[in-house]
Amino acid sequence: MNILAYIIYLSITYIITVHVGLVFYKNGRHYILNLLHGDEKLTLFINRLLLVGYYLLNLGYVALTISTWPPIHNWGSLWSCMATMTGKILLILGIIHFGNMTAIYFIGRHHQQSITHHK
Repeated sequence: MNILAYIIYLSITYIITVHVGLVFYKNGRHYILNLLHGDEKLTLFINRLLLVGYYLLNLGYVALTISTWPPIHNWGSLWSCMATMTGKILLILGIIHFGNMTAIYFIGRHHQQSITHHK
């Protein structure tokens, strides 16, 4: 049963990772560009860095969670495990997303202050 659980979990996390990553990358560009007051080069750098970090974080988390799963013997434990593991990754990604947005906000403020200071 664990093999089936791994296949389901990997499918769910793949869809979440790729879809959400691309949405963040596409829409995050506008958010970052606004915070950095039109600095295209820095926006592209930060946005790519966030996407790579997001993918690496997801891959690492998925690998760690799969390696720690208990044996699954029935459908009830399979769905319980799926819900728990998927819920954990969604919660962690949400927290990290808001942390990233906070960091980008402060980077934007610092960037604006440095531009204002050099004028």
